[in-house]
Amino acid sequence: MTVYKMEERRRRIVELVNTMGNVSFAQLKERFSDVSEMTLRTDLKYLDETHQILRVYGGAKSVYSVIGSDDLLSRRRMRNLPQKQAIAKKAVVFLAENRSVFLDSGSTVTELVRCMPDMQMLIFASGLDYLPELAQLSKLEVHLFGGKMNRNSMCVGGPQTLKELSQLHFDLAILSTTSYNENAGFACGDADAAELKRAVLQCTDRVIMLMDSQKIGLSSTFSFAALDQIDVVVTDEQVPKEFRKACADTQIELY
Repeated sequence: MTVYKMEERRRRIVELVNTMGNVSFAQLKERFSDVSEMTLRTDLKYLDETHQILRVYGGAKSVYSVIGSDDLLSRRRMRNLPQKQAIAKKAVVFLAENRSVFLDSGSTVTELVRCMPDMQMLIFASGLDYLPELAQLSKLEVHLFGGKMNRNSMCVGGPQTLKELSQLHFDLAILSTTSYNENAGFACGDADAAELKRAVLQCTDRVIMLMDSQKIGLSSTFSFAALDQIDVVVTDEQVPKEFRKACADTQIELY
C-alpha cells in the first residue's frame, strides 16, 4: 500500500482529474485506498475552494472544462487516447481526393492527421501541433493561416485568420470541441477559437465533428454550434443513448 503525504496526495488528485477530465469518487477511493473517505472529501473540498478542481456530484471535474480557457493541448492529447485514435480511424473515410478540407486544431484532429492517407487534397490548417505529420504527406497541398498563436491549444486565430477565412470555401470541415451539452451545444474555452469555428460553419459544404463521449454533458464558456449545424458526429461506443436519440431526431449522422 502506498502512503502519500497530504500535499503530495492532493497534487496527485489534481493531476488525475486534469488527465482524465472528470473522475468519480469511486475512482478516487480506488486510487487512494490508503486514506479514508472523510479525508478524500476534505481533500476535494480544499482543492475546490482553492480553484484547483471543480467538485461535482459524485466526483470532481477539471477546472479547464468550465473556465474561459482550454487546457494545454499536451494534457488533452493524453485524455481518452484510445477513444480518440479509434475516432480518427473512423473519420478517415470522409476524406477523398481532390477535395478542399479545413482542419481544426485539437488532439483528436491530430490523431486523424497521423492516420491520414497520402492523397491529392487541398488542406487548410489552423492547428500547429500536427504540421510535422502533414509535411510527411507529399501529395497534399497544405495552406496555413496567419494570425495570433494560442499557446494552450497550439493553433492560430484572431482577425487575420478570420479575414483569410472570409475569402475561402471548403468541401469539408473537420472540427473539434471541448464540450457538448443540450443547452449550450458545442463549446470551447477560448473566444478566438469559437469565433473561428463559427466562421468555418459559414463557408463549408459539410461539417464533421470529432468528439469523444467524455465531452458530452460538460460545459465550456464559448458556444460555437448547435447540434443541427453539424452534418456528421464521429464518436466512440460509449456515447450516451440520449445523445444518439438527439442525433436521430435532428437527422445527424452518427459514427
